[in-house]
Amino acid sequence: MADPAPYGGRLTPYLVVLRSRMRAQRSYPLSFATDMASSLLIGMVEFAEMWLIYDNVPSLGGVDSTSMLLLFGLSNLCFALAQVGVGHTDTLPTYIRMGTLDAFHLRPQPLLLQLITSDVSLRRLARAAVAGVVLTIGLTINPIDWQLRTIALLTIGILSGTAIFAGLFVCAAGLQFHLIDGSELTNSFTYGGSFAAQQPSSIFDRPMRVAFGFAVPVSFTGYLPTIELLGLPGPPWLPASLAWFGPVAALWVWLLALLSWRVGVRHYQGGGG
Repeated sequence: MADPAPYGGRLTPYLVVLRSRMRAQRSYPLSFATDMASSLLIGMVEFAEMWLIYDNVPSLGGVDSTSMLLLFGLSNLCFALAQVGVGHTDTLPTYIRMGTLDAFHLRPQPLLLQLITSDVSLRRLARAAVAGVVLTIGLTINPIDWQLRTIALLTIGILSGTAIFAGLFVCAAGLQFHLIDGSELTNSFTYGGSFAAQQPSSIFDRPMRVAFGFAVPVSFTGYLPTIELLGLPGPPWLPASLAWFGPVAALWVWLLALLSWRVGVRHYQGGGG
């Protein structure tokens, strides 16, 4: 007899959990609308900060106010999408203190997938919407030579950028197994990486440029695709052509993330220590 559950059926438990989380968030319309409004406000305030900076200087690191729309839109869209999917992994310290993570070990599913699908932050879609609007405006008013390679570059940039930020969230979660209330420390890599991604990498000195270009490659989420789209030259160590290697950068981050997670899980001894 054929197996009644196809391979796709292995994802069914996770999809059921995600759907239930979405329904739960929408079951309180006023609270959900308030959360969406607060997330929308955060996105608008972040854009206002960048606009004020570029409104007072002709250009920053070779990026002017119109180019900034692409830089901000790409980097923030990638970060917001990663937040929706895996941003809640920063609650892992709470799960460890409460012993909730021990219950995850009893289920016959991978621990990381259970954590990722334990919640979904729909309110963060409002922040993604702000970034999407800014990106659309930037694509409209900047002198971009629209070709198939342009669409391919945008697709690669958004997908790989989202994967990079998602990997950073998972990497930060893996470090929580070794730290005591270390979420503030790991936030310096996730939320700090998001802030660094909004800046032109050319303004950093060489060590920081190498760090954000290769060690924690957030330059691939916004800056490199922006200068490649506009045909701008990149700084030393970060040529614009590197924008096409976004998937390689994402693979590197996920290798670090899975290694961090694997070592962390092996280190974990239970909620009681």
